[in-house]
Amino acid sequence: MPSIRPISDLRNHFAEITKEAQTSGEPVFLTKNGVGALVVMSMEAYEANRYESEIYDKLREAEMQSRASNERFSHDEVMAAARIRIEKVKNKESERA
Repeated sequence: MPSIRPISDLRNHFAEITKEAQTSGEPVFLTKNGVGALVVMSMEAYEANRYESEIYDKLREAEMQSRASNERFSHDEVMAAARIRIEKVKNKESERA
């Protein structure tokens, strides 16, 4: 169940809201005159949300690219290409060291 509180609680019960957001990992919704105004969440929850959003953006982009082309790759082809790229990065890093 989402936590919904009046925005005045931010001033009057800041420590309580902070603890709630950090321990639950869920956002705390703050309202002003009964209308949503702010969302407070822990840094960990924010970072996780942001990471998840980036993943979905990349999946959406990949889906759009797949619709624009009929070219398809097998799992083995993708993994081989990934291994080659990883090896190139490792080689460049070892050259710098």
